[in-house]
Amino acid sequence: MSAPESTPTVAEGSDDEISLLDLLAVLAEHWKLLVFGPLAAGLAALGITFVVAPIFTATTRILPPQQQQSTAAMVAQQLGALAGIAGAATGLKNPADQYVALLKSRSVADRLIERFDLLRVYDEQYQQDARKELEGNTRISAGRDGLITIDVEDEDPKRAAAIANAYVEELGELVKRLALTEAQQRRGFFEKQLEQARDGLKRAQQALAAVGISESVLKAEPRAAAEGVAQLKAAVTAKEVQISAMRGYLAETSPDFRQAQQELAALRGQLARAEQSDPNASATGVTQDYISRYRDFKYQETLFELMARQFELARLDEAREGALIQVVDSAIPPERKSRPKRALVAIVTTLATGFLLLIAVFVRRAWRRAAATPDGAERLAAISAALGRRRA
Repeated sequence: MSAPESTPTVAEGSDDEISLLDLLAVLAEHWKLLVFGPLAAGLAALGITFVVAPIFTATTRILPPQQQQSTAAMVAQQLGALAGIAGAATGLKNPADQYVALLKSRSVADRLIERFDLLRVYDEQYQQDARKELEGNTRISAGRDGLITIDVEDEDPKRAAAIANAYVEELGELVKRLALTEAQQRRGFFEKQLEQARDGLKRAQQALAAVGISESVLKAEPRAAAEGVAQLKAAVTAKEVQISAMRGYLAETSPDFRQAQQELAALRGQLARAEQSDPNASATGVTQDYISRYRDFKYQETLFELMARQFELARLDEAREGALIQVVDSAIPPERKSRPKRALVAIVTTLATGFLLLIAVFVRRAWRRAAATPDGAERLAAISAALGRRRA
């Protein structure tokens, strides 16, 4: 009874052995194709790499300006109430990313296309096609160390290095132009404010000179209190000018704008308390008239000084050539090509071809075995008919 029960197991094992032998038989039958086919494909790919023009990669690294925050802090110490304008105008949240965007701008690309005649080099008819070709041959990235890396690929190693270095030069020209335009706008704005402050100071001087100043008036004048109130008034006016300028580039919900409004409210509160505690509020006659005009004169004088400082800073920014871009590694003509990598191309082509041929051999074997059985022939016929209907 035990012998018949063990017969299927032996049969199953025999089937497995036959299947494994069939696989080995298929490999032995097509070993020439599976060996020489991938080798031939690999050699062909290797030969093609000798025909394809080599590509060289030149690299340059730059350090973007990092001094914007310190400049804003210096301006804050010098200008007091007007520091917010300079800080908002020159402060950068992420300078590296901004300079990467400038390097990728259309302005820089067009200058490089014109400078190196890339329409002819890339054999393109339109500017936008040459621009896309240049973008595809260039990689610009900002690292965590703050350095910006510019990689340029070209068939000519000297031209690759020249284009990589030209990126830095064109970035410098663009930064100069943008800084000059922004400084011109600020200079024009504060120039108008300075003219208004100068006119106000002249009127205050004339009004003060028109008052008859006697010895008793001079003795009764508490100069310090008058100057303190005048300076507070000037600070309030300066803060109002700052908020007016901030409306052009900040939303009212931004933290900087809200902080400026809070500072204005605090200055107004200090001014109100100073005016209420002013000992000259009860003065009458010539004394009151003189103190009022003197206070107005000090207010106009303080305001004029603040506007003059800001105007001078704008003039200095306008005269300055722009932010300093430091070149860490200047691009040099590469000695070795970056691609194609002949050995890697040959190995990958050989392995991929061998894998595809192996799959093709087993699929062909399975197709033939399926066609040899009635059920398999019917399935293959149904598949062929379905494919024929789709093609029709």
